[in-house]
Amino acid sequence: MKLPLLSLAIATTFALSAPVAFAQNADGTSDTGAHKRVSVVAGYGILKPKSDAFGSDPDRGLKGGGLPTASVAYHITDNIAVEAWGAVDKAEHKVAGAGIGGRVKAQPYGISGQYHFGHSGQAIRPYVGLGYYQANISGERDVDGQHFGMSTPKGAMGTVGADFNINDRWFTRAEARYMDGKSDVTRAGLKVGEAQIDPWLVGVGIGARF
Repeated sequence: MKLPLLSLAIATTFALSAPVAFAQNADGTSDTGAHKRVSVVAGYGILKPKSDAFGSDPDRGLKGGGLPTASVAYHITDNIAVEAWGAVDKAEHKVAGAGIGGRVKAQPYGISGQYHFGHSGQAIRPYVGLGYYQANISGERDVDGQHFGMSTPKGAMGTVGADFNINDRWFTRAEARYMDGKSDVTRAGLKVGEAQIDPWLVGVGIGARF
């Protein structure tokens, strides 16, 4: 957990460098973008499963991998939104351990309800989210090239992050997502174990409101 939180802090530091310059209406007031109901974000993140994902085999673990992400949210009010989020491509995880190896690819996606604190005119708007996710799993290979299978992990997804306004339309984002899910591990069609993947995703992005 320490690594995702540290990465989020670093991403937040960079995002804070974005200037805030809201457009002015004809009467001289600021356009905060509160009337804009749709936001889209393109980003990039690091997906890091549990280091001891294979509980029955503590010497075998999964390393993190990077992937591009995208999301679209409908803002029901200035504070409440519904977001569809997902990875645009798959992250490759290396299977690590003494004398073992291999790889597996994962592509998570999900839907969440979000609460954005404060109001749209703020320079920094933190938010939290809670929803459901699942991940497409593919490319499972041992170090010797032999195939093994992993079922689709699915479960609850929690999000914490912040938007950093550049103007009434554009903003940068830093966030961390925790996904609770396990996967059955099979070989030749028979279950041989279970992986409690429970990945963190830490990412940054650029977004726009419409």
